[in-house]
Amino acid sequence: MEAIRATSAAAGEYLARVAGAPLDGLTDEQLCAQTVELERLGRLLDAARVSAAAELADRSRFGLGSDSLAFRLGHGKAALLVEALTRVSPREASRRIRLGASIRSGRAIDGSLLPADHAPVAAAMAAGSIGVDAAEIVVRCLDQAAQHAGMSLEAEENRAVAERALVEMAEHATADEVGVQARAWREALDPDGAEPRDEEVYRRRSLILGRESNGVRTIRGTLLPVDAALLQSAFDEAEKPGNTPRFLAEDDEARGVRTIIGDDGEEKTEIVDDRTRDQRRYDVFAGLMSVGVRASGNAKVETRSTAQVTAVVSLDDLERGAGVGWLDGVEEPVSIATIEQLVCSNGKSLVVMGEKGEPLYLYRGRRYFTEQQMQALAVRDGGCVWPGCHSPAAWADGHHVREYEKDHGPTNIDNGVLLCPHHHRMLHHSDYEMKMVGGRPYLVPPAFIDRERSPILLGRSRIGVNLALGRRLV
Repeated sequence: MEAIRATSAAAGEYLARVAGAPLDGLTDEQLCAQTVELERLGRLLDAARVSAAAELADRSRFGLGSDSLAFRLGHGKAALLVEALTRVSPREASRRIRLGASIRSGRAIDGSLLPADHAPVAAAMAAGSIGVDAAEIVVRCLDQAAQHAGMSLEAEENRAVAERALVEMAEHATADEVGVQARAWREALDPDGAEPRDEEVYRRRSLILGRESNGVRTIRGTLLPVDAALLQSAFDEAEKPGNTPRFLAEDDEARGVRTIIGDDGEEKTEIVDDRTRDQRRYDVFAGLMSVGVRASGNAKVETRSTAQVTAVVSLDDLERGAGVGWLDGVEEPVSIATIEQLVCSNGKSLVVMGEKGEPLYLYRGRRYFTEQQMQALAVRDGGCVWPGCHSPAAWADGHHVREYEKDHGPTNIDNGVLLCPHHHRMLHHSDYEMKMVGGRPYLVPPAFIDRERSPILLGRSRIGVNLALGRRLV
């Protein structure tokens, strides 16, 4: 015990010096390196905090009665004890306990340690290799898969394969990227689990209109995946850089009118949208609601919108009536029943994809990618493919990997990639290069970043991930 106290005290003194050290004298490279090191130290502290919370919870577990640690310290349950000792929020206290219990090693009757339920995650956290966010999503998705897939030897081996792969990915990828892969693994491990989750989600739908305060009313609720995807698509369309402002009130339009001199020397009038993002989204929501209310009456209202929901599913799963699909703008997959409902309402388009998730090209000879080609690129790429960029497909441009003018590159899907305007311009003004291998885009970093110039596979298509994972299972 004294050794632990001494070690903690020494670590605290070291961290205090690190936290108080000025950073303005560091070079850019030193600052980046220091940021990486600080995050590693933070992950180690997070692992220790999660472990402590789990131990507190175990000593306060149900059934101990008056011997419960939480009870003896005047708290009704372990989460309240953790909250009081650490001064964190109730949500964070519960989060630490939940994750800690999943990676905690138990003890046998003879006192020997038993392996943790998620030993690879536990080892990686203890080493500071992965953070709490990534560990939490990995544990949650694998536990959800275990609920329906059973505890057979084959199922456990498949989950072990998935956990090792996810931990390896989490050591170099962001938590959001790990989340995409973890959900894909969950569906590959438990293809029948999406439908029960769909039913649970459907029961949670809600819309609550709050009381009026200072002339406005709050609104909150829970959207179903398809509805959320449709609303997100409308937001993306309205917020795409360069688009004409939509649902602009007369006062906002009057304030935003500007007179400019064009390249031809002629005066032109343009509208500058000064609304905040939240205000634009409110106006889109209110405008769509107004159109919908009018359309529900006797008068026929013509409504035309380019906003759409893209659902991606393998043809085999659709024909079998099993498996899952993915909606743009929604992280969690939906059951095949939800996809069938969308197909019934809106029809479907067939995009033929190879084993590695590459789509078949459509046709050649056009300077600009067609709407159908852009949709196929969205299926493959999932949005801007630049590493770390989360711009949706609705914001992206179609980029010719082999340049159209200089290299006579064709306007085909197997020569196209989605890039947001910012990264599209960056690519053309940097030493980065792109190439296509097997119908998939790769980014080649400049030599001053990677001496070997190792190509990096791009894209975040979840159906492509799912196809690849299915081939790795037992």
